[in-house]
Amino acid sequence: MGSLNTQMARSGAEWQEHGRDGGQPHGAPSFLFCGDSRHTVDNKKRVFLPKRFQQGLPLDEEGNRAGVLTRGLDNCLNLFPESGLDRALARMNTEAYAPEQARRLQRAFFSYSSRATLDASGRLLIPDKLREVAGIDKDVVMVGVMDRVEIWDAARWDAYEASSADAFNELEDLLTGESTHANGRDSSDAGGPA
Repeated sequence: MGSLNTQMARSGAEWQEHGRDGGQPHGAPSFLFCGDSRHTVDNKKRVFLPKRFQQGLPLDEEGNRAGVLTRGLDNCLNLFPESGLDRALARMNTEAYAPEQARRLQRAFFSYSSRATLDASGRLLIPDKLREVAGIDKDVVMVGVMDRVEIWDAARWDAYEASSADAFNELEDLLTGESTHANGRDSSDAGGPA
């Protein structure tokens, strides 16, 4: 990840222009993480990363799959490959003497980030600080979300999934360009003329 350190000083349009997306369209991930799976954290605080997710992490200088593990949104963790992290950082001003708000965001982000190298068995060590902030104890759900893997405490994921039941209706509306659902109901039942 040495090359990442040399590019952290870039920001805004310059960052996006020089990012390492491997010729992908602007903002498109070079590897698409998708799907979900359940796993158990072992006694040494390691969890197996599925092979389909491992493939999205580049090899480091020693030939190990590696990425960056960070605090995510909605009480989960994010595991980024370097290219996915580049896109996340492109939305954050990373200049050394940035305005105060940008410096606060940098500190919040990087103080909860660590380099993550998979062991020979494909296991990821989750540091205590990150396990605590995500409420991870034993069982986790890993969710592929475009340019990252989200790692959730299984109970939190189940609660989140249950509370997001209307997300598929919203997605259908977005993809079809139609608003066929109103607050979880078909809009044809909304009480119009019969």
